[in-house]
Amino acid sequence: MTAADSVSPIPVAPAGLSRRAQRFVEIDGLRVVRQDIRRHRDTWIGQGVPAAAIDRAVAFQDRWGGLALPPAPFYEGGPRILDADCPEGSQAQGWSYPAGSGRVSMAYGFKIGPDGAFGIDAYRWTPLHASTDGWVESLALAAHARRWAKTVTRITGKAVEALDLEGYEPVPEVQGVTDSWWRGKDSLIALYRGEAVALDAPRCLEAHIYGGLDEWGLHGG
Repeated sequence: MTAADSVSPIPVAPAGLSRRAQRFVEIDGLRVVRQDIRRHRDTWIGQGVPAAAIDRAVAFQDRWGGLALPPAPFYEGGPRILDADCPEGSQAQGWSYPAGSGRVSMAYGFKIGPDGAFGIDAYRWTPLHASTDGWVESLALAAHARRWAKTVTRITGKAVEALDLEGYEPVPEVQGVTDSWWRGKDSLIALYRGEAVALDAPRCLEAHIYGGLDEWGLHGG
């Protein structure tokens, strides 16, 4: 039996996710053979990469490596497959590593920052969520909201800055940093600020408003 034969294409959701995200990963996700980055350890250490940085990348690979998820509603679909690789950085700046290649050619890449945040690296490093869990929770919430919303409204640019969030509360499980999700009495709002910050391009601000949601649509586990 080969390594490819031994990998089930049906993923098991990592511990710690919401029930909504667990369902999303296990129903909509697909697991492929993950890259074995442990075999590069000695080479990377010889190139000056600290062992602790490699250990962080290995831990990511053990938790997320080889997981393909449905396209994100923003960021050109997001990473094609979550996949770590050689850490890059310095003692002064900290060490980051790739989170997976994009589905299409983009002006930025997906990375895990020195503090474990999931984000994009373009004109500047921009953490989107405090961890990869937050990114996956955001994808799961978007899929859930699209399924149950009566209306979906997309707004861009200055209209995003004018959004009135009074009466809304942040959705904590998405661990928003630059991006965030907000829950109101009958709607959810996803704020995508990452490209605007990373590319220094305010025109890239975007928000998706999912309206007409009942209690299940607002929470869904």
